Amino acid sequence: MTEEPVPVTRAVDFGTAKLLPDVDRARAWLLTVDDAPQSYVDLDDPEHLEFEYTRRIAHVLESAFDTPVHAVHLGGGALTLPRRLALTRPGSRQWVVEADRGLAALVAEHLPLSDPDITVHTTDARAWLAAAPDASADVIVADVFHGSRVPAHLTSVEFLREAVRVLRPGGVYVANIADGAPFAFLGSQLGTVRAGFGQSADLCLLAEPGVLRGRRFGNAVLAAARRPLPLDALARSCAGDAFPARVVTGTALAALTRAPVHDATATASPVPPDGAFTVG
Repeated sequence: MTEEPVPVTRAVDFGTAKLLPDVDRARAWLLTVDDAPQSYVDLDDPEHLEFEYTRRIAHVLESAFDTPVHAVHLGGGALTLPRRLALTRPGSRQWVVEADRGLAALVAEHLPLSDPDITVHTTDARAWLAAAPDASADVIVADVFHGSRVPAHLTSVEFLREAVRVLRPGGVYVANIADGAPFAFLGSQLGTVRAGFGQSADLCLLAEPGVLRGRRFGNAVLAAARRPLPLDALARSCAGDAFPARVVTGTALAALTRAPVHDATATASPVPPDGAFTVG
């Protein structure tokens, strides 16, 4: 008789982590830190993405590249996107940077990963980028949250310039941003990414209409590249989701954009309102 999976709770570097089994999927787990959802992974079906924002990040990566990539994931969680990309773009070389050593150890113990082309580094994301070679990555995914907030030192123009340096020509930067109306943080991040990439770069934002209209706090996925982004393919993919998203570009994106932030003025992302992402 197969034993039922049981929840795991452990103190990690930046809070209390929990692994909660999904009663509907035999080997699927939700990872939370201080009750804020961080990752969802199905070990039997790594291509399954439960969170809408992770599907949108995958849409960007898989629309922009149809061959293996060198990908950097800033923020590890349960390694959801690296596991998927290893299947959808086989042969990809991936580096995962996770600052929380305790969290990385928990995931390695309970959600093991055997792919030799995925390497996990337990260090600060910005410090890792600063040491990375120029033009060494096709993709950088920024999804770093300490609890439910993006650390301030990962929100500045100086940080973005390091990311641009590490990207190859034609490389794509993707960031998960959580905010709500009046979108002060989201607007500053649009301005910061624009300043880091330059005015000629292509930018877009993927988000649900309810978030964009200010009806609720939520996630928006920002993509940037010094080449045209595959906007038509992204629009089709986002429209086909269970919770459809809009692809925002041009004047609508410019209307959201605010002044960039630098190290001296950078702040962490806003505290989500009660109940925005918390699970029981």
